[in-house]
Amino acid sequence: MRNKRLILLSLLVIGVLVLAACGGGQPTAAPAEPAAPAAEEATPTAAAEAPAVEEATPTTAAAEAPAEEAAPAADTGAVLTIWADGERAPILEKLGDEFTAQTGVKLAVVQKAIGDIRNDFKIAAPAGSGPDIILGAHDWLGELNGSGLLAPVDLGPNAANFAPNAVQAYTYTDGKLYGMPQATENIAFYYNTDLVPTPPTTFDEVKAMSQEIKDAGNKYGFLTQTIGDPYHFYPIQTAFGGYIFGQNADGSYNAEDLGLNSEGSVAALEWLNSMYEDGLLDRNGNIDGDLMLSAFQNGDAAMMISGPWALNGIREAGVPYAITNIPTGTQPGAPFLGVQGFMINAFSKNQLLAQTFLQQFVATDATMQAFFDEDPRASAWIPVSEKIEDPDLKAIAEAGNVAQPMPNIPAMNSVWGGQGDAITLVSTGKLTPQEAADQAQAQVSTAIAGQ
Repeated sequence: MRNKRLILLSLLVIGVLVLAACGGGQPTAAPAEPAAPAAEEATPTAAAEAPAVEEATPTTAAAEAPAEEAAPAADTGAVLTIWADGERAPILEKLGDEFTAQTGVKLAVVQKAIGDIRNDFKIAAPAGSGPDIILGAHDWLGELNGSGLLAPVDLGPNAANFAPNAVQAYTYTDGKLYGMPQATENIAFYYNTDLVPTPPTTFDEVKAMSQEIKDAGNKYGFLTQTIGDPYHFYPIQTAFGGYIFGQNADGSYNAEDLGLNSEGSVAALEWLNSMYEDGLLDRNGNIDGDLMLSAFQNGDAAMMISGPWALNGIREAGVPYAITNIPTGTQPGAPFLGVQGFMINAFSKNQLLAQTFLQQFVATDATMQAFFDEDPRASAWIPVSEKIEDPDLKAIAEAGNVAQPMPNIPAMNSVWGGQGDAITLVSTGKLTPQEAADQAQAQVSTAIAGQ
């Protein structure tokens, strides 16, 4: 009964202290004019002020409580609300039973498409009708934290189990952490092992192999999106020494150092343009990610750059394939590192309770393993990532060893359009690489200045 007594005692003591503090966890900025809450949203009650549970490593959702602790905690009337996507919501719902049994607090998991969570949160959070916790990508920080919508996150006693680059991704320009990482992802180089027995290690080799493959009667050697896509172009850009934002000494991105028309960025566009000029890619082909993946699955393309989301389709198609690191130009090609995890609403009245839930129910081997089993992708939890045996996921993770966290600063929102236009204009032959890069630099600089 010792664990149960500690939890109940924490609920009583911390609850009294927090109520006495009169909501000291609230942000200083005044909330916006309230908007109508979503019909599916449960508004937390004031009684849900957070307990800080003393145990550092509680039982997991998969474990059964000892017989002497079978009696559930008294219902506190409190509700902790989480917005999560379809892959992770079921895992969180299973955690809810144990969380409620130990704390007497109900866990309300609202399933939303990952693309809807951010936009809905921006409206609901300042109106006081948002969730206590959201699951989302680290590069949302620039927009959400720039608007004062996120509270700092403490990883708790198991902080050392999180991958350092994932933690860095959720670290904002003020040096504070605003998310608990759960999964990481990056893109890598896929190749058809029948058409490419030995993978290229440089982009010069990619071009030479593409010529040989086309001469042999195949449609494409290397295929990339002809519709401007800065995300998939970035490892080519970095391979030639290009960059989007420079970095400060502490690793944070510097919005004042924009490198879209740097020498390396122009060189990357010149390499891409040479693929079109030599007839290895089709101008005005309007190839998007789906068409690129379809061409690889059909054997019409021998090489491409994609991420772990491509695996299921490729495996089902039965095409022979392997995965390796991004080729080099003048240096190793570095893809973006994307991290997904949990963030806390700065307007939540349940911030301490949210911290407790994340530290003691999410940051465990069993929960992180359950997330991985449901949606296999590189885990930000080191004990899980070290046990990954899937050779494809291991190869993608290896390609991510040089990955750079996608910039989480507000200025990044201004990059996608201008850089995407530059790639498209080069792909269609409407501008030279230098002209397209200069236009992107000017366009994005103006957009950043206007933020």
